[in-house]
Amino acid sequence: MAHPHSSPAPATAGPKRNSLGLRIWHWANSGLVLFQLITILFLFVIVKVRGLAPEFSQALAEKGVTMAPEQLRGLSRIVAHHIWDWHIWAGILISLLLAYRVLVSFRQRGSQRTAAKLAYLKSQAAQGNAVARTGVWVRYSYRLFYVVLAVMVLTGLILVFEDYFRAIERLCKEIHEVTMYAVIAFVVAHIVGVFRTEVTHEPGIVSDMIHGGEPADLT
Repeated sequence: MAHPHSSPAPATAGPKRNSLGLRIWHWANSGLVLFQLITILFLFVIVKVRGLAPEFSQALAEKGVTMAPEQLRGLSRIVAHHIWDWHIWAGILISLLLAYRVLVSFRQRGSQRTAAKLAYLKSQAAQGNAVARTGVWVRYSYRLFYVVLAVMVLTGLILVFEDYFRAIERLCKEIHEVTMYAVIAFVVAHIVGVFRTEVTHEPGIVSDMIHGGEPADLT
């Protein structure tokens, strides 16, 4: 989140307040999380894999072909497995990106650091700045998101290697689903919040996450 009432900074050489590593993680992670959510939509809403068997049966019947119910379910499982494969690979990439995000956090300097950004917002909030007060809560929500994302990634990896974790497979599946809904809620809230901020008191916030924003104070 940019400083309250800040305007887009002119392009300058040198480190930016939103570091390159942070920006790479942000957009790559956003794309992969959205892709994962799309795979879920395809499985249970758009394609509705569980209901494909009757559609396959009808389409084949029009061609004069009949198949046993078990064979039709097999076709449905093939479609589901392909989509799940995409979901799994996206999840593995997200786990790698999460590790990358941890490494990035250790390379932040000065005003690039999350703690520095939070401290600035707190100081502004203490002076009665309502926008900064909201920004403080937004920063804390990011931290909560990292925790939820880490839990989702961990439980997802356990489900990928479920043969080794039979004792906790069911529990992990339930936790994974709950964290997925939490991530969906965060994504929606984040997009709405960024749009509202962009068109009200912080124009340029999206540009800052693309170009880096203000030059960083590395002291």
